[in-house]
This record gives sequence, C-alpha cells and structure tokens, in this order.
Amino acid sequence: MVSKRVTFLTDYQNAAYAERYKGLLDIAKSAEAQLRGITGFAEAVAKNAFKLMAYKDEYEVARLHRDRSFEKKLAEQFEGDFKIRHHLAPPMIARIDQRTGHPAKIAFGAWIRPAFALLEKLKFLRGTPFDPFGRTAERRMERQLVEDYVALVTELSAGLDVHGHSIAIEFAGLPDMVRGFGHVKLASVERFEKRKTDLVAKWRAREPLTHVA
Repeated sequence: MVSKRVTFLTDYQNAAYAERYKGLLDIAKSAEAQLRGITGFAEAVAKNAFKLMAYKDEYEVARLHRDRSFEKKLAEQFEGDFKIRHHLAPPMIARIDQRTGHPAKIAFGAWIRPAFALLEKLKFLRGTPFDPFGRTAERRMERQLVEDYVALVTELSAGLDVHGHSIAIEFAGLPDMVRGFGHVKLASVERFEKRKTDLVAKWRAREPLTHVA
C-alpha cells in the first residue's frame, strides 16, 4: 500500500514530495510500535495523508488525461469514430453560472490536449510563488490541509498511548470527509474542520498536557 503511494506521489510531484509522505508515515508507525500490537493509526495516516497530498489540481488533471491507461479504458469502452470532449472549469476563464453562483464547466475538444502536455511538464510550479493556479482559495486551502495534517499527526504521534489510540485513529481518518471539487469540497472542509475542533477538545480533555494544533 505504501510503496504504490510513494510511486504515485513521485509521479505526481517528485521524489522529495513522496519522501515527505513516507517520513510522516514513519513517525506514525514508530509511535504506534511502542504500543505493542495495537494497530490502525499508521494505516489511517497512510491512506489519508496520501488523499490530501494527491489533490487533483490543474497539473494533475492534465497528467491523468495524458496517462495511457486513460486512453486504453476509452478504447475498451467505445467503438467506431467517437469524439472526446473534456469538461473543465479553468479558474482564469470559466464564467460563473448565474443560477448556482459557481464556475460553469466548458467543453473542450481534442485541441486542448497539447495544453495538457504543457501543464504536465509545469507541475514543478505547484505550490510555488510562480504557480498561476496556486492563488485560488481552493488551492490555498488544499495546501493548508496538508500542512495542518502533517502537524496534527506529528503532535498525535508524540502523545500517542493506549487510552488515546482510538481518538488518534479518528483524527487520522478525518480527511476521508473531504470530498468533491470546488464549492462541494469547500463545504465538506467546513464539516471536516468542525469535527476536528470537537476531537481536539476530546483529546485535550483526556490529557490536559497534550495539545493538538
């Protein structure tokens, strides 16, 4: 499970990014190993840290659309002379749907694929000051979720014990609440943050000397 995710994150960004994931998991595994036979926390971290770190931004959408397995699946499902339309809502040009107040998707033909190739090569800009997509509220939120989760897992690992193990597992699994894209994702993050606040209070009530950011 871990090796596949490390490989994925290396392709997603680079080896250093994947190593950060592995390093966080090592911290969780080391802490849980001290409990001798009690498991679940490290596995939850492995799944959920990956979920947050592999968020689908413009670079990742481009990479996935250019993946050969994507074209293979299309060829297996459709026959004859078919056309592909890519429905996207680019942050710089997408109009706002007057009915919903949210960005409306635009249908792009095959001519958009060279742009996918360029975007895939520009993934090194992800998260840097030069990232043209990184200033949107959604992208800033996604990066912050990763940073908060790393800090949270590190803090939980430092104070992990038998009595707080079940709370730590629930903490580690919180990112599973984060679903969808755009306004749907933003709404799910609000629920995520509320539950996180409740668990922080529960964790602190268990051990007043332990603080979770």
